[in-house]
This record gives sequence, structure tokens and C-alpha cells, in this order.
Amino acid sequence: MGQVIVFTSSLLAPGHQSFKVLMVTKSYSELRRFDTFDERFEYLKLSGGVGRATFGFDRHVNQQFYMSREWEDVRRHVMIRDEGCDLGILGYEINISPLIHHMNPMSVDDILHKETWILDPEFLILTTHNTHNAIHFGAKRLHPKVVMARTPKDTKLW
Repeated sequence: MGQVIVFTSSLLAPGHQSFKVLMVTKSYSELRRFDTFDERFEYLKLSGGVGRATFGFDRHVNQQFYMSREWEDVRRHVMIRDEGCDLGILGYEINISPLIHHMNPMSVDDILHKETWILDPEFLILTTHNTHNAIHFGAKRLHPKVVMARTPKDTKLW
């Protein structure tokens, strides 16, 4: 996410040495203000490193989450809301294997503590596999290519 602030205090109950305050910084409401694919990509990109650990040995936690009924319901909702289009941009229809991207990366703790935002469509967007990887690793070359439609009597070869 944008920022995670960890507080420690001797005033906390025994056994609770710290707690974190989560600040969600990216939302669908803000994303909708951007009209183009490139603007939305710039808003969402994380520019993470290849091979950076995410869930590691706890991968089973997120896999169980992604197989839950709650996830399937919100996934269906987001696909309908975004009209089957990459980053919700008309003209970027997804024809194979759509993914739902958490605009604010979640952690094992978020899943285990059943944080409500991880199932909130306000923090989710529909993407393709390539767009999803581009968001995480900053690879603009993975952006979809716009194909110009041909018209009758069009003899110009692009």
C-alpha cells in the first residue's frame, strides 16, 4: 500500500507490542478520473522487483483466499463493472484469462485478519496477465497493442 505506519507503545496490552495503521492510497474512484490506458497504468504501477518475495511459503493462504466464495462473487462483480475491459477502458476488451488486481497490495496478515478492503471493489480493477505484470514490474512493453480497424475501400497500409 501507500504507507504502513507501525506504532509501538508500552501502553498496549501485554503480548501486543505493536500495531499497524494502513493507509489505502489507490482507489477505483480515483482511477476513473483518468481517461486513457497509459494514465491508468501510471496511476497503478508499483515498479516492484522481479523475484521480490510476496507470499513465499505462505502462498497457500492467498490461494485459499482466491478460491473462496466471497472472492468469486466480488471477482464477478468487478468483471461486470469494468465491462470485460483491461483497466476498465472500452476498446481494450479481454478475450482470455482476465485477472482482478488489488490496487493496494495485500499481505498474509490482511487475509488472515479478514481485512474488509481486500474484498471491496473500490480497491480492485480488471486486467490482463500482461497488464498485471506490467503494473507490478513496470514493463511498459507489456501494454496491449491497439489494432486499427480497417474500413471498406481502405487501401492505405498503415
